[in-house]
Amino acid sequence: MRPMLRDDLQAMTGYHSPQLDVAVRLNTNESPVPPPQEFRDEVAEAVRNVDWNRYPDRGASELRSKLAARYDLEPSQVFAANGSNEIIQSVLLAYGGPGRSAAVFEPTYAMHSQIARSTSTDVVVGERSHDFALDMAEVRRVIETHQPAVVFLCSPNNPTGIVDPPETVGEVLGMVEGYGGLLFVDEAYGQFSAVSATTLLGEDRSLVVSRTFSKTWSMAAARLGYLLGPSWLIESLELVVLPYHLDAVTQIAGSVALDYADAMDARVAMLVEERGRLVDAMSELPLEVWPSGANFILFRPTDVEGAALWQQLVDQSVLVRNCASWDRLDGCLRVTVGTPVEGDQFLEALRSALT
Repeated sequence: MRPMLRDDLQAMTGYHSPQLDVAVRLNTNESPVPPPQEFRDEVAEAVRNVDWNRYPDRGASELRSKLAARYDLEPSQVFAANGSNEIIQSVLLAYGGPGRSAAVFEPTYAMHSQIARSTSTDVVVGERSHDFALDMAEVRRVIETHQPAVVFLCSPNNPTGIVDPPETVGEVLGMVEGYGGLLFVDEAYGQFSAVSATTLLGEDRSLVVSRTFSKTWSMAAARLGYLLGPSWLIESLELVVLPYHLDAVTQIAGSVALDYADAMDARVAMLVEERGRLVDAMSELPLEVWPSGANFILFRPTDVEGAALWQQLVDQSVLVRNCASWDRLDGCLRVTVGTPVEGDQFLEALRSALT
């Protein structure tokens, strides 16, 4: 007889994006350009000197110190892990679990709910407003009714691109702190926005902000993310994270990358400019286009089915994300902002499909 999967996992499906052989891949929000060659060379040289017979630095001391300096924090206020998903998992292992709940506001990043359920944390769901901004009356209803142990906000929100202003985050934080909850702000795309919840961080605040190296630092292959928050919370994550969870090569890559902040800033500026160009061009087509503070744009065709448009783009070797599986996003597609050349190819395919 085979062992039985947990009852609460049997109906779940994994989080996947199609990986097709196309000329223009704009479906997974990766950086369209690699980091500088100098970064590659420096990482390669450092890896040559790794003591492979020894475990890595369990505390990721150098990486955490450099991240702390970037945000004017102490190393004890920084946690590094294998992508933002391991961060979400670690927080829920420490503060979620059986008998506790996590709140999300749909549509939003699917892994908040999926990881919550995989840690036996109940999920309570609130709805965003018609324009996908947070509905503060709905947020208050969910929080006051359920008093979730963890409340997730995603800003810029994936997949909509909507940014939560600091005053909104501060208001939600006040609600959560009123009963002893935790506010988790996912800023995987934070560097593409002009505002950030990092300005609200404090040793006496029940607020954490997560970010990732995957997008702005052109390091999706490294799977490196980090959390900023009060030292007492960071310390608690050490109780649930696996020993030596962050390998030596990943730590090296993250530490070296922080020495190339100017290159990162230039990439971000290029993508923000390209995002504006794409939004302007798409707004002239029969599409509903949402404003974005991220490196992607959510849109819905008005004259054809979204799935049909997705296929027509694939037929022209352009891959975008079909968002129909998200709540309330029937017919919606999401395009990652790529290089200007990729943007031209996407727009050409889009115009061809819509005319």
